[in-house]
Amino acid sequence: MGAKYQQFHQRSISDPEGFWGEQSGLIHWNKPFSRVLDYSRPPFAKWFVGGETNLCYNAVDRHLKDRPDQNALIFISTETDTEKAYSFRELHAEVNRCAAMMQGLGVCKGDRVLIYMPMIAEACFAILACARIGAIHSVVFGGFASHSLANRIDDAKPKLIISADAGSRVGKVVSYKPLLDEAISLSKFPPKHVVLVNRGLDKTMERTAGRDLDWEELRTKHMNAQVPCVWLESNEPSYILYTSGTTGLPKGVQRDVGGHAVALAASMKHIYCGNAGETYFSTSDIGWVVGHSYIIYGPLIAGMATIMYEGTPVRPDGGILWKIVEKYKVSVMFSAPTAIRVLKKQDPAFLKKYDLSTLKFLFLAGEPLDQPTAQWISEGLGRPIIDNYWQTETGWPILANPMGVEDIPRKFGSPGFPMYGYNVKLLHESTSEEVGTDEKGVVAIVPPLPPGCMSTVWGNDERFVKTYFETIPGKMVYSTFDWGIRDKDGYYFILGRTDDVINVAGHRLGTREIEEAISSNPAVAEVAVIGVADQLKGQVPVAFAVVKDPAQIASREGRMKLEGEVMKTVDLQLGAIGRPARVHFVTILPKTRSGKVLRRSIQAICEGRDPGDLTTIEDVSALQQVRDALAGKA
Repeated sequence: MGAKYQQFHQRSISDPEGFWGEQSGLIHWNKPFSRVLDYSRPPFAKWFVGGETNLCYNAVDRHLKDRPDQNALIFISTETDTEKAYSFRELHAEVNRCAAMMQGLGVCKGDRVLIYMPMIAEACFAILACARIGAIHSVVFGGFASHSLANRIDDAKPKLIISADAGSRVGKVVSYKPLLDEAISLSKFPPKHVVLVNRGLDKTMERTAGRDLDWEELRTKHMNAQVPCVWLESNEPSYILYTSGTTGLPKGVQRDVGGHAVALAASMKHIYCGNAGETYFSTSDIGWVVGHSYIIYGPLIAGMATIMYEGTPVRPDGGILWKIVEKYKVSVMFSAPTAIRVLKKQDPAFLKKYDLSTLKFLFLAGEPLDQPTAQWISEGLGRPIIDNYWQTETGWPILANPMGVEDIPRKFGSPGFPMYGYNVKLLHESTSEEVGTDEKGVVAIVPPLPPGCMSTVWGNDERFVKTYFETIPGKMVYSTFDWGIRDKDGYYFILGRTDDVINVAGHRLGTREIEEAISSNPAVAEVAVIGVADQLKGQVPVAFAVVKDPAQIASREGRMKLEGEVMKTVDLQLGAIGRPARVHFVTILPKTRSGKVLRRSIQAICEGRDPGDLTTIEDVSALQQVRDALAGKA
């Protein structure tokens, strides 16, 4: 890394209190903190102890003095041909109305509000309104099916759910209300009220009397509402965001208030180079962590306009993203490698059709960025393409190029260097020692984790410690569960997961969750799901299932019929996002003599690689069945 940044990074590690004490000046504090860091109970870190602030105030209210009429939120839907810009003044008014709606329904500080919504402006209002009154929001991606949604309802126990009649994807209406109704019926802790935005997309939407309320009717009652911000101690929870784990139950990543605000403000300055008055465009979804950090909070905290986009990169055509960049003079853009790989299939003329002179950088994250894709978009745009690597758990980049501190030369395929605050190590998985140059190791972070990272797993401190800090023998370090290497110049490269979580187009899916969904089909006796490399999506889930009655798969027609039924089972349990690319049927799974499924060997065969050491395998013929199934012989 460059000399200037090396000094900057080193200070953040050797003097975290001095470093982050300075960064804290980037946000507004209603009450100053008494201590920058309390690390008396490792691995739990408390940042800016005793300080009081509010995320909504920092994102909206503090900009009313200097930029009240500047664009704050720009909502664009190519699905419904809708476009509307809200100034900071208008956003403030909408958030106050929503906050008053929530308070009128009995929502208080510390209560949970579950948000199950498409990419519409009301979702942004709801998130910021929660932050305003000290309620804890939990946004669930609109593609999740009832079973997954019910799990999240039962864990968060929300007092209120905010949803909509439907979303839209590639012109096709996706009805939310029936999924929500079923989830609530499955839940042990149903909410008292559901507030619904009626977009007019689902004409058949039914309301449950006494429980379901109309957003617009409630909004009308609170048009002139002025709801004061609730000042929160820095370490109180701001939100819960569920992420897949190696067990069937999702983990509720809990984020704080003050550390989160400071970390995002610092990242907008030091990494993303976003300035007040400019426009930020992230193509992510509010259901994912990027949508939280860099659609809602980060850009607004920095005084930028932020774009919320409901649509795809290719509808109405492959130039839509660049058309938006031109129209709204976007200066910083954030997308995923999958989106760029989709655009590679479009006419390259689209990259030259629009005036992109305001665009300074394109950041890409969510999955490993391959060199050909990075090179193609770099040459097409003529702008710096900056890879960055992070997780739901960290909330902001672990590895990146610190453009706001020093513009260090980039290497295609590498997300760059450890960001300030992160003491990153590459550790050998069995000896726990640091590995050498170009040697594969587990990407780990020496605690305390910097501000903005998860503070715990919601309602389960023990799971937080056990999952993240006790997996590397003999060392209390945070494991990312990713393999990485560092080259002779200090650049890091991410090689993939060490556990059973896969990355599909930037969405993390636990193979265990998919396995449990498939196993719920009455025809299936046993199943193994693995992630297989895919040119477009990075990885896709592939399943190998053992059936209870082999007669069902004796013919090709029988196998195809059962595969379709299993896919439907997954759709019902997890939604289309969890659907395997293929379900192959075998009579036995490859296992060790102790009964452990050889997932890495199955994955290697699927990807055309050597299956590795098979000395512990119980039945070698099981691997041949995998090969035959892939070849269409089974």
